[in-house]
Amino acid sequence: MTDEIFNELTDARRESGPFTLMSPGFTERLRGWSRGGRIAYVEADFWGGNGSQAAALWENGRQSWGPGYASIRVGPPHEDRPINAVLARLGAIGAGALDLFDTVGFGRERDMEGWRRAGLDALEAADYDVWEAACRAKEEADARTAAERDRYTRRDDAPVVLDGRTVMRMLGIPPSPMVGAAIRHLQEVHLERGSLTRDEATAELHRWAQSFRSTR
Repeated sequence: MTDEIFNELTDARRESGPFTLMSPGFTERLRGWSRGGRIAYVEADFWGGNGSQAAALWENGRQSWGPGYASIRVGPPHEDRPINAVLARLGAIGAGALDLFDTVGFGRERDMEGWRRAGLDALEAADYDVWEAACRAKEEADARTAAERDRYTRRDDAPVVLDGRTVMRMLGIPPSPMVGAAIRHLQEVHLERGSLTRDEATAELHRWAQSFRSTR
């Protein structure tokens, strides 16, 4: 639910309460939708494992549960957390040690922009199984990148494909502070994106050098 969609669906007025996006007009929309089946509205805001959740459930044209709100700190899953409580009422079943929040994929994206991209991917997928497979592939790629990043506690420990001598030859420069700056930049790129091929590192080096020289 983005601000743009909220404004389209309602009169754009917001009411105070546990939800950041809620109004009499939106509540009426949820009531109407629930006549076709149970529907939940949930919000989550986390940073570093701590944050808050809010949730409510509508069915048969009325609000049947909530709104529930809780401040949450890092810790084991809790069935009584608002979103988990709503998901249980919708019939979600936990998978192993995961709580329902993660079982249904709510932890898949980290911000609204991530969910926007996920929505666009879903529109392009032929069916749910194709979309789910794409999501799993993305999660595995993200996990590999995170694991690679965690191998290095300092930028200076990160490997680079191009050494100082190669950088000087490619850029046509003598030994200078620019060589060290180039190496540090490639190390930062490695930590952000993961391992680069030689061709990728070469392209990034020339792109960085052009920007570096333009600021001098």
